[in-house]
Parts: sequence; structure tokens; C-alpha cells
Amino acid sequence: MRIRTLFFILAGAILASWLVGCSQGGTGARAGGGGGVAKKLTVAISIPSGDHGWTAGVNYWAEEVQKMYPDITWLYQKADNVEQQRTQVENMLAQKPDALVILCHESGPLDGIGKQAKDQGVYIVSVDRGFKDPAIADLFVEGDNVAFGRKSAEYVVGKLNGQGNLLVFEGATSTVNDDRVAGAMEVFGANPGIKILKRQQSNWNAEKAFNDAETILVEFAGQKIDAIWAQDDDMAEGIERALKEAGRTDLWMLGGAGKKTIVKRVMDGDPLYPADITYPPSMIATGIHLAVANLRDGQLDRIRPFMPRHVKIDVELIEPSNAGNYYFPDSPF
Repeated sequence: MRIRTLFFILAGAILASWLVGCSQGGTGARAGGGGGVAKKLTVAISIPSGDHGWTAGVNYWAEEVQKMYPDITWLYQKADNVEQQRTQVENMLAQKPDALVILCHESGPLDGIGKQAKDQGVYIVSVDRGFKDPAIADLFVEGDNVAFGRKSAEYVVGKLNGQGNLLVFEGATSTVNDDRVAGAMEVFGANPGIKILKRQQSNWNAEKAFNDAETILVEFAGQKIDAIWAQDDDMAEGIERALKEAGRTDLWMLGGAGKKTIVKRVMDGDPLYPADITYPPSMIATGIHLAVANLRDGQLDRIRPFMPRHVKIDVELIEPSNAGNYYFPDSPF
């Protein structure tokens, strides 16, 4: 599966690079251009601030890919919240970019500014947390979040032999969380021996997960908890702090996203983290690269008929037997 996933990503990158190489001249075009030389490209990038490990990785990859294209004018903004992101995008749109690559803080609240960009003729690439209205984006790049939820839930059910009490932690309101939870709940719901004691939204934030877990552990102090579906490695690390303070050593967790500290613990056989699941922050670089490749030779109208509108990156279960393939000690995440 990992080989197939890498092949798909590389094949997409090669195709996009080939499209760039086919240009006979010119360095850029407006999104609706039909060919020929046009003005230099301006690309706007809007992403959340690095408020936790995964988004810090997104920040790193967004900055790395910009170095590949020194001829492009970059408008690059990082936002602490939805309101700030909306304002930043409005300001960038006033500078008339050719493309907008956006990873939304939340799905839904930014649909309005997304539609404004579309009406302005901006080529829109949405990454990870998609718009609620899928018609807004010209291209949507995401991990397979339904598979993320399904595969991780199947692992939990299998390790528990179909019987056990479970806590479920959820991320921020978004298409990502919706899909992951839907995929997981379908599996849990098909196994009547799995009892979900509580579902808690902790927004992929370690500190919030720590505080929420403290409260939940008190609430269920008299009940057995067999495992925690933490969904996210940062949340898992926050929950771990609460477990340590409560002296709980009788359960295990499954996080997600392939954070190097967690992957190392899976690799070392830590019983608290028997497995993890991938979700690469480098997908932002994929989105930025495809935006550039699709626009810079001015032939977008000819590219649209065969360019997919939805690129979905597969996810893989990480266990001790294969964790070495996913451990990158020099990675920012």
C-alpha cells in the first residue's frame, strides 16, 4: 500500500512537472488564460499558524516549496484563527493573485471568502480541511480521512478482540474531523462489543486534550477504560500527561498523523502506543506545486479536461514491524 501511495504522489508530481516543461515560453498566466506569454505569477498561500505539531509541519513544507520557485511572487500568511484568516485572505485578494492555496482553519466559515476568490477568477487549491461547498475549489488535495478513521478503528477493534470500553477524542470542526469520525464510527457501530463511554472534541490541541482528559478520567474513575481513540498524536500526548497524573497505566491509545516522537515509541514497542497512522503535512507542498504547474504556462483551459479536481493521499497503519519506514528523526514533525 505504501508503494502504491508513493507511486500515486510521484506520478502526480511528474505529470504536473511535465506540464510545466511543455511550455514554450512565458512565466505565468491568469487562471483563465488559454495559452501564450502572460504576466508573472502571483500565488497566495493561507494556512493556520503552527499551533501544534502537524500544522508546524505544514508551515515548514509551505516555506520549503516556495524556495523552488524564486520567479513567483508569493503572498504568504499564517493565521491564528478563522477571523484572522478571513481578513488575511481578503487582503491578499486585493493584490489580485493568480492562485490561492488555502488550508482552512475550519470548514464552513471560510466558504464566503472562497466564493469571493472564485468570483474574482482566482485559481483555488484547497488542502486538507476543505470548504463545505466543494464547488469552490478548482482542486482539493487531502489525505483519505475516511480511510484514516476506518483503518484506525479496525485496528482498535482487532486489538480489543471486539470487546471493550473506549474513549473517542475528536478534532476541530472540519471536513477532516467529520470524515475521520464517520469512518471510525461505522466500524465501531458494527461491533456491538465496543462501548463508547464518551466522545470529546479537543480540536487537535495537546493542552485542551490534557484538560479534557483530566475531567473525563475523574468522570469515569469507577469504570474500566480499555483504550482511547485519540485520532491525533498531539492530542494523544496531551492525554498521556493526564494519564500519568492520574496514575493510569491500564490502557493504551491510538493517535494519528505519524509524529516522529510517537512513531519512535511505536518502533520501540511502547505499550501505550502500539500503533499509529500516517497523515503527511507535506500535502500542502503538493497543493502549492500543482497550483504553480497548472498555471505558469498559461494553458489552464487545456489542462482542465484531464486534471483531476480531487487528489486523495492514502494513509497507512504504522506498527512496530514497519515503523522504521516512517521514522524521520530530522523531520519538523
